[in-house]
Amino acid sequence: MGRLAQVADEQSSDKCKTFVFMGEGYTLGNSLVAVISQNPDVEFCACFINHPAEGNIYLRIQAKEGNAIDVLRRGLEEFEKICDHTLESFDEAYKTARSSGV
Repeated sequence: MGRLAQVADEQSSDKCKTFVFMGEGYTLGNSLVAVISQNPDVEFCACFINHPAEGNIYLRIQAKEGNAIDVLRRGLEEFEKICDHTLESFDEAYKTARSSGV
């Protein structure tokens, strides 16, 4: 089984879905909420944990337009770009600091 699954419930539709990220916590969940909520096609996005011992984060997405799976995919792609930029910026700053003797 993968680390991401869709939760089946009676309130689910193409526009509204809950996803579970196994083995993750609020660090990933809150970051994804921040990125996904900036999408103008998103009506609602939130994360929650059923129980701390479970070790999973649930992400609920409700789209105004399109479907929730596409919204999640786009959010993950945007988050990956942010992470890549952060790593590149850190590496560059580290190299600059090392070369200046700091």
